[in-house]
Amino acid sequence: MPLHMTKIAFGIAHLDQLRERLETRAEEWGGGETRIVTRYLPKRHEEMLDGSLYWILDHTLVARSPILGFEQRSEDGRWWVRLSPKLIPVEGKPKRAHQGWRYLNDDNAPPDLPDGATNAEALPGKMLNELHRLGLV
Repeated sequence: MPLHMTKIAFGIAHLDQLRERLETRAEEWGGGETRIVTRYLPKRHEEMLDGSLYWILDHTLVARSPILGFEQRSEDGRWWVRLSPKLIPVEGKPKRAHQGWRYLNDDNAPPDLPDGATNAEALPGKMLNELHRLGLV
């Protein structure tokens, strides 16, 4: 089972905006991938090669981008996380905000939504978190 990571989509208001940003950055990299930078190479990076980066919007995991690999960016120790520009919507799952990235086991990763489905009609993240806290979802 692959290992995944989670990251806040900082400065992003909605899923379409995230999709647009990934596609724009993919064009800058030649279309086949997009990249984000991280300060350190994850210690478990080899386990993540078949995994995904799960995006957090409004305290909710909403979508994922498959991880293509890692590449050293510069001598200062920073690394590129190479991602597929494809954004795959997932069932909304509450996730607290955090800085940087965190590991996510495959067992805890939310399932993909069916083809063509979006989570646009999903509950707002704060409401979903409150319902989860109360044990109602």
